[in-house]
Amino acid sequence: MRYLVKVFLYQIEPEIWRRFSIPSEATFRQLHDAIQQSMGWEDKQWHEFRHGKGKRLLDVIGPDHEEVEKGENFQEEGSISIKQFIGRRHFPIRLLYRYDFNEEWVHEICIEDKTDEGEGALPILIEGARACPPEDSGGAFGYMAALNGDLMWLDDDYDPEAFDPQSVQFVNRRSGK
Repeated sequence: MRYLVKVFLYQIEPEIWRRFSIPSEATFRQLHDAIQQSMGWEDKQWHEFRHGKGKRLLDVIGPDHEEVEKGENFQEEGSISIKQFIGRRHFPIRLLYRYDFNEEWVHEICIEDKTDEGEGALPILIEGARACPPEDSGGAFGYMAALNGDLMWLDDDYDPEAFDPQSVQFVNRRSGK
């Protein structure tokens, strides 16, 4: 069994998003890797997943590191699978993924449903739209300002509309963050 996951960046218009399937037994560490690889981030910054009731997202899943605020209910990302997290919840299930605490890239994750389509231990990219912002581009505000011509730091080779789903190659990887 696999889960269908949609990820999109907050405060960016038009929307930058990806949809992929991931094995139900994947850990949140593997979900982090899938988000990084599908979006095009370089995994250079700290991250965390936040969930909870209503707008109070006080429960945290993430790496056990001092940069990550533990919240009321902290779980280490390598010790909990997506299947364990979902438990008896009903779809869709929403949570936030924060990447780069200085620039505050906030992604909404929607675990849309389960599926029997696809196999293997790696995620499978289904679809997506638009290029990921470059690392260290000032967060959503700085990125949108650059796209609107208010800031002039974007590389001439960067095309915000370019996204080729075929270019995403998921790999198993382990890193310190």
